[in-house]
Amino acid sequence: MLTDWVVMPTCLPTVLRRCAACASDRFRANGKFRVNANHKLLDAWLLVLCTSCGDTAKLTVLERMNVRSVRPELLDRMHVNDPGLAAELLQDPLVRRRNRIALDWDNAWRLDTGGSDHLDRDVIDVAVRFTARIPVRPVRLIAEGCGLSRAEVERLITEGKLVSAVRLSGKLSGDFTFTLKR
Repeated sequence: MLTDWVVMPTCLPTVLRRCAACASDRFRANGKFRVNANHKLLDAWLLVLCTSCGDTAKLTVLERMNVRSVRPELLDRMHVNDPGLAAELLQDPLVRRRNRIALDWDNAWRLDTGGSDHLDRDVIDVAVRFTARIPVRPVRLIAEGCGLSRAEVERLITEGKLVSAVRLSGKLSGDFTFTLKR
C-alpha cells in the first residue's frame, strides 16, 4: 500500500541578499508589491525587509513592460498584495536570477505524513509530493517521517533496506518515491 507524504510551505522563505544599509544578508518578504507606471510602461517590484535594520529592498518583477502586455489578473494580484503571488514569484527561477537572490527554507515548511499507522509495517512504500519547490534532503524527510535518526536512515540506505529511483543524498525539490524494508 502506497503512503502519501506531502511537503508544504508554512510561510514565505527568507530571501538571501546583501543589505545596502547594514551587513545583513537576510530579508523577509511580507507579500507587498510596488507598481509604477510611466506613460504606457510598467515597473513592478516585490518588497522585502532586512531582518536586521528593517531597510526595504525591491526585487524586480516587471521592468519597462507595456501595460497591454501584462495580464490584468496579474496586475490585480499585485495591487491587492496577494501573498500567494509573492510565493510564486520567489520560487520563479527567472525572478531569482534577475535579482541575484537565493532562498532559505529553514523553518518555512512542514511534512504531512497523514498519521503514523505506516510505521509498524515491515515494508513501507512512500510517495513524497512537494506543493512548492522546497529543496530538502530526502534523508531528513525520511528520518522525520519515520521517527528515525538521520544516521539510522543513512545506515538503512547503505544496507540496501531503503531504496529509491532517485539519489537520496543531496537535496531534492521534486516528487519521489522510496521503499523501506525493516
